[in-house]
Amino acid sequence: MDFFTHFIVPFAILTLLNIRDFTIKDRLAGGFGGISVDFDFILILIGFISPELFIFTHRGITHSFIFGLVTAIIFLYIISRPRVYGLINDLMKRDISVEFNWKNVSLAYFGVLIHLFLDFLTTGGIPLLYPFSLIRFSANLYYYTDLVTTLVAMVVLLVLYLRLDPKYKKIALAGFLVMLISFGGIRAYEKMDALESQTLSDGYTSITAYPTPDIFVWKVVESDGSGKYRLFTYHTLEKEVSDVRDAKNLTIKNGTFDSAQEAIKYADNLPEVRGFKWDHIYTCINAEKTSAGWNITYFDFMKSHFGPSELSVIVPQQYPKK
Repeated sequence: MDFFTHFIVPFAILTLLNIRDFTIKDRLAGGFGGISVDFDFILILIGFISPELFIFTHRGITHSFIFGLVTAIIFLYIISRPRVYGLINDLMKRDISVEFNWKNVSLAYFGVLIHLFLDFLTTGGIPLLYPFSLIRFSANLYYYTDLVTTLVAMVVLLVLYLRLDPKYKKIALAGFLVMLISFGGIRAYEKMDALESQTLSDGYTSITAYPTPDIFVWKVVESDGSGKYRLFTYHTLEKEVSDVRDAKNLTIKNGTFDSAQEAIKYADNLPEVRGFKWDHIYTCINAEKTSAGWNITYFDFMKSHFGPSELSVIVPQQYPKK
């Protein structure tokens, strides 16, 4: 989800709950918590410099239950400093100051949980259980961002900024939540349609659908459970299949299977490879034996990440074997 939506949703929920003890600044604390974990772009340089710390990336370490709380506390502390909120107040011509106390920390963490839920709905997934697990969790209903949702969120923020009657602001917030829930419902229906419209054949035994920016276009992957995949695009309105491609989990050229497996086992422990595999939903391998050793290419046939969809490493003839 986009940055604006992550602020609006917790702010809207806290506003529409209409709890008497909640002031505008309490609701702001929830909104600030909602955007706090997306300031992880500050950490990206760490992951770039040290590939073994690949979790330091967008939708990485801060997008977990534990480190989301840590991030919210740090963010709320910083933004509650007089010099910081004073500067923001001067720029926005609005009072956005919040106090650093346990009540606001709790509300900020509520915003974090809403953020994690919204990102869970999108493709790619987030490591909710880190540091106990690196597994990414995703419902694969929304694409990374939705253009319509982003534009409407910006309009709602404008309504909140203007000095309008509070009832119009509540209407805008309620309307935005209804829109978001409706889009989610439509996407869930279209995903089920994409899955149920297919008939497995040619040895394929499982099927999964992934969203695209178009709510009616889905990327579908069939698997035979032993390393063979079929990828295609399915248009739910037109009931048409297009762009059919096949892929294998492992392709070996020259060299023996056992030798290739040993080289791949070594390469899999390289930090850049671990990071690449973590970034992509599917990772297939082309292994080629050369005079210098093994040239191992990892690739994602779905191209499911914004970064490179392919990574090549060289495993030399002489490498430490366990």
